[in-house]
Amino acid sequence: MKYLMGIDNGGTFSKAALFDEDGKQISVASVPTVTITPKPGYTERDMDELWEVNAQAVRNAIEKSNIDPKDIAGVSFSGHGKGLYMVGYDGKPSYNGIISTDTRAWAQVKRWHEDGTDKKVYEKTLQDILAVQPVSILAWFKENMPEVIERTQYIFAVKDYIRYMLTGEAYSEYTDCSGSNLVNMITHEHDRELMKLFDLEECYDKLPPLRNAADICGHVTKEASEKTGLPEGIPVAAGMFDINACGIASGLSDEEQMCMVAGTWSINEYISKEPVTNGTVALNSLFCMPGYYLIEESSPTSAGNMEWFIRNLMSYEKAEAKENGGSVYDITNEWVASIEPQDNNIIFLPFLNGSNEDPLAKGTFVGLTAYHNKKHMLRAVYEGIVFSHVTHVNKLLRNRERPKSVRLSGGAANSDVWVQIFADALQLPINVIEDKELGAQGAAMAAGIAAGIYKDYQDAMRRTVKITKTIQPRPEYADIYKEKYAAYRAVIDGLNGAWKYFRN
Repeated sequence: MKYLMGIDNGGTFSKAALFDEDGKQISVASVPTVTITPKPGYTERDMDELWEVNAQAVRNAIEKSNIDPKDIAGVSFSGHGKGLYMVGYDGKPSYNGIISTDTRAWAQVKRWHEDGTDKKVYEKTLQDILAVQPVSILAWFKENMPEVIERTQYIFAVKDYIRYMLTGEAYSEYTDCSGSNLVNMITHEHDRELMKLFDLEECYDKLPPLRNAADICGHVTKEASEKTGLPEGIPVAAGMFDINACGIASGLSDEEQMCMVAGTWSINEYISKEPVTNGTVALNSLFCMPGYYLIEESSPTSAGNMEWFIRNLMSYEKAEAKENGGSVYDITNEWVASIEPQDNNIIFLPFLNGSNEDPLAKGTFVGLTAYHNKKHMLRAVYEGIVFSHVTHVNKLLRNRERPKSVRLSGGAANSDVWVQIFADALQLPINVIEDKELGAQGAAMAAGIAAGIYKDYQDAMRRTVKITKTIQPRPEYADIYKEKYAAYRAVIDGLNGAWKYFRN
């Protein structure tokens, strides 16, 4: 039996997981990363420390697995999209890494919208310009710290930087770059004229060559082997944007399917042979399976909001559950199940970490009275998160037929109560994907293709993706959730003029 390593770098944790050839998760190790916030809206990380954290996660995963490291056949990566990780001509970071929650470049994006640059760019990239994209952050550096650009040799996404540290070779990768306004979506190449539109022509030669997610982009060096415990010389695949990785690990293999990931982010996606160019979705990018575009709607409005609720309002219940050998999630599910949806009219806007409505929107409870308690509030949290997913899904459905079912993964998928709300609100069957680290699993599938264990992604999915259950929608709840979703939308519409008072 051979094993595959997937390394996943999100906004707050670096994870490494080992899988066997059939997709069974053998071990996983997670190490937190430190976020540096020098100013409001700035989110950075020390890139040297990030490499150390990744190496530690890999070592820990190998140690926990009790396998012979020589049986690891390949390694690959998934990582948060957007952001910016720059390496200098001396091989060292030329600045801190910029995480995908950084908003320092908002003024650059505003200017591009005002002067018409966004429309010219859209003709080439088929996507809006976001403040978190590398082009925006690079423009900020050019205007505020030009010396950083001057000493930079390579412009990377987070996973590309870790791959560079493992192999010593510099490459870009399509799924990340095509979602970052760095690729001409017509030619599928970097484009000097595109960079000129951003007034970043000097950055063109700093973009490493593009590779597909399962392409071999070097091999583990002796130095990296000694640091991580990975066998020297095994192939290292390019890897992919974590949304692609979660899609692949959920079995997203054809145009009929639709996937949702309910974790920190609300991720809602499908793939298509053609991009959507009518302006109804913000992002078209290239999927890791050649020949497909990823049509995506996402925002940081999902299960991370419930973690805030537990941390701040359920410390007693969490301690009690631990003392009794249980889980606080057993309590949350019991609370939510004890209240029928028609018996709770509280609306929660799940915007504690960001919004898919207004960049200034904040998390909000509306409709609280002296009658209500934490159980009612938690029910509203579950529903509000579902309604944010529904908003994204409705946008996607403007451009395709309703799917026969939706595949769900992420933290919410572990709760039958919550999955039932998804099914009832969408009136679609929900297929729950086996609980494991999907970002790392998708990366491991790319590693398996590079190592020759899988013929292609379809072969990898047939062998590794498992649906553990399907929860059917209850037709008698359709009108109830339709009315509740209308109330959710009315609250958002009613607050649209107020968010400017909550800038800080």
